[in-house]
Amino acid sequence: MKSMTVPASLDKAKARHQKMKLVRRNWDLYLLIFPTVLFFLLFKYWPMYGIQIAFRDFVPVDGIWGSPWVGFDNFTRFFSQPTFRISLINTITISFLSQFINFPFPVILALMLNQAECKWYKKTVQTVTYAPYFISTVVMVSMINFFLSPTSGPINALIKLLGGTPINFMGDPGLFKWIYVFSDTWQMSGYNAIIYIAALAGISPEYYEAAMVDGATKFKRMLYIDIPFLLPTVCVLFILSAGRIMSLGFEKAFLMQNSLNMSASEIIATLVYKYGMLQADFGLSTAVSLFNTLVNLVFIFSVNFFTSKLSGGENSLW
Repeated sequence: MKSMTVPASLDKAKARHQKMKLVRRNWDLYLLIFPTVLFFLLFKYWPMYGIQIAFRDFVPVDGIWGSPWVGFDNFTRFFSQPTFRISLINTITISFLSQFINFPFPVILALMLNQAECKWYKKTVQTVTYAPYFISTVVMVSMINFFLSPTSGPINALIKLLGGTPINFMGDPGLFKWIYVFSDTWQMSGYNAIIYIAALAGISPEYYEAAMVDGATKFKRMLYIDIPFLLPTVCVLFILSAGRIMSLGFEKAFLMQNSLNMSASEIIATLVYKYGMLQADFGLSTAVSLFNTLVNLVFIFSVNFFTSKLSGGENSLW
């Protein structure tokens, strides 16, 4: 037994010595990454300590450990709320609609810009589509309210000019989801297309030259060169977007919300705000947020699993 354990202990000691030698050799690299590690520890992992509020009847004066433990009572209260079903359906509907429309649009935009031969036209389109990203959410919602106003909005003015009846767009629950999604399309497509444009810029010009010699059209060059090279990037970003499927922007939904479209604009993010900030029910608010996070976690693992299976393990996060 001793003859077997001594070499094993020596191997472990040798491995530790090699690791320490590697750390000493690259100390400057470890020092460079230390602020990033510290940031994640302080602002990403340490706040997880507060997750236990979801399982307590939290009272700020008593603190987290002083507040009574209630188990899954906060989750039970949330699931029994009449707003639970409405907010869950609205969140999932808007998220999947956004994925269906907003995810492929930047890919299409990047593919089209990559085929544009006129440089000034390409740069102009990039600038025009990228500029809306810098508009704040408050300004964006103000613009939406102005353009869609039933009394002074230019869109309703055009409708009246054509002999139609003004439409209260922001008061119609059936139109809320489409307004939310398409305003995101206009604001975010140019920004999201940057990653795809950068990936397409890395394709060697030799592929295009060989395809042009063989008589391939622009559509065929896009189909057989651009898309295969772009597919790994698309898969990774799709997996990451699946992890945010339940994380709709609170600010935009809350600012667009009114008493007429409440049945369509009430999402889980707005419930977290109302329970936590307006009703001071911190335990329930944390439980709702934790439920939202767990659903996102299930989505990202599921999409990553199926993407890995379909691509043979090549296009996945892990």
